[in-house]
Formats: sequence, structure tokens, C-alpha cells
Amino acid sequence: MQTCTIETPLGHAIIVGDANGISSVSIGDTSKEISQIIPEELLDCVTQLKEYFREEREYFDLKLNPSGTDFQKKVWQQLQQIPFGKTCSYLELSKQLGNPKAIRAIANANGKNPLWVIIPCHRVIGSDGSLTGYAGGLHRKQWLINHENQHKQQTLF
Repeated sequence: MQTCTIETPLGHAIIVGDANGISSVSIGDTSKEISQIIPEELLDCVTQLKEYFREEREYFDLKLNPSGTDFQKKVWQQLQQIPFGKTCSYLELSKQLGNPKAIRAIANANGKNPLWVIIPCHRVIGSDGSLTGYAGGLHRKQWLINHENQHKQQTLF
């Protein structure tokens, strides 16, 4: 596995992956040094993340290889169907997955997503529109939602 650390507006992103794909992306307040050399296997991910944060990319086209259960992977695949700039509730997500009673299990799988930003778990909110849970902290979730919505037409009334 290769690892690198890059600077983002949300903190340092630690990217892990190999020839089989990107395994994890996490962003936090780490004191880990920014990588001077990016491993070839991670170069596309670094480029695409930088484009996303510069408002030049709305979706990711990467080979992904997250570790998880079959159920978690099913949830993560569904998360990738939430369009840029949109949100959905855990209830909506559970209905899309065909099991409206599995809200807690789906929320748990969402929280285990190892590919922050790339698999957009930040786009899932509470049924009442509230921000709920984000491994990177609610301030990062709010930032990501605002980042994706800033170019939408604002109404005056």
C-alpha cells in the first residue's frame, strides 16, 4: 500500500491505495507532513481531489478498492448515486436500498465509509434536514455541502 498526505481546505488528506485502487481517503487535523513525492498509484486521486476543491470537478473517476462488508459496499455504491450539490436523508437512502427499516444499519455503514469526499457520505442528512454524524466532524460536512451548493442560483424571495 502506498500513502501520501496533501493539503486541502479541510485539513490534511491522507490517501492510501495501490494498483488495485484507492482504499481510503480521510481528512483531519493531523500534523503529518505534506508529501513531497506522490506515488504513481495515488496521482490520479490527488489530482482529482485538488480539482474538486478548486471547483473544477463534480464527480470522481477513480479505481476504488475500499475494505468493507458486502452490505457496506452496497451502501457505498448507493452513496455514489447522490448527485453533486444534492442531499438525501438516511430514510430516503434506506428506501433506495429496498429496506426502509434498515436506517440504523445504513447510517452505520455510511459512517464506516473509508473514502471521504470521493464516496459522498457527506450528502446524507437527517430527515428533518439537520446535519447528522460525520467522521470528520460536522464542520467539515457543512463545509462540503456548502462547497457543492455555492454555485446554485440563489432566490431573493
